[in-house]
Amino acid sequence: MKRLIWLAVFALVVGFSGAAFAGNAASIYAAKCAMCHGKGGEGSTMAPALKGTDFIKGDAQAIKDVITHGRSGSAKKYSKFPIAMPKFKFSDADLDALVKYLKSL
Repeated sequence: MKRLIWLAVFALVVGFSGAAFAGNAASIYAAKCAMCHGKGGEGSTMAPALKGTDFIKGDAQAIKDVITHGRSGSAKKYSKFPIAMPKFKFSDADLDALVKYLKSL
């Protein structure tokens, strides 16, 4: 009986973990990305829009690469913005959740 209870608890935790990651991704975005890319990803005078762009609709690995490696110097794609994209270090789970969140904007 105890095994069945633990199995049920484990199933609930796994089932609700996606919602936890989504909430965490929103807070990561708010803390690390929104100050430059805007609250809803609409862009600002500091950084380009993310919401609905071909880049965000595209390859998830390319998005992860920009987040983890940044863009500066010759890799800086949008010269009209005053700062380069810094690199960030996230766990794989947080990075996956953040990319999923960006794609949902």
